[in-house]
Amino acid sequence: MQVDWHGELIGQMEFYWDTSLRPRLEGLTDTEYLWEPAPECWSVRPQPDGTATIDWAYPEPGPPPLTTIAWRICHLAGLCFALRTSNHFGAADWTPDRTDWPTTAADGIAYLDQTYTAWRDAIKTAGPARLTERTGDAEGPYAEYPFATLVLHLNRELMHHGGEIGLMRDLYRYVDAK
Repeated sequence: MQVDWHGELIGQMEFYWDTSLRPRLEGLTDTEYLWEPAPECWSVRPQPDGTATIDWAYPEPGPPPLTTIAWRICHLAGLCFALRTSNHFGAADWTPDRTDWPTTAADGIAYLDQTYTAWRDAIKTAGPARLTERTGDAEGPYAEYPFATLVLHLNRELMHHGGEIGLMRDLYRYVDAK
């Protein structure tokens, strides 16, 4: 049996996006987007100059802090999709410190829509042969891995953080109803 691995990887990503994550973002409010259900959450933080930053540390503390929906959306949009699209299909000039992180739900969703679409379209255009090429120096210690490994990793990130966003929305709805 012939398997179209390129089509399968894209299909997995699109199916999860279209049926699970993207519908769960409908109706997201600014309050819910920035809701911090526990002390010392990581989030997106407005700055005095009108820009915004995202909380992070390397290495990540153990245990890592709880993250807001805003943080999860921005992690997916920026650190997964924008970074990888820039590094592998663009000018390799995207950096988290030069990004004005979205502080509203509408802007966060728009940023995620834009970066997801750019990543998906780049992979589609690259074609099946790209999957067997090495990821290259942009992926640090994973430079020698095939590009398919990176696509799988980003699919996992999408599903992992997408599931967390859904759970956070359920929790917010439950707490808000009390």
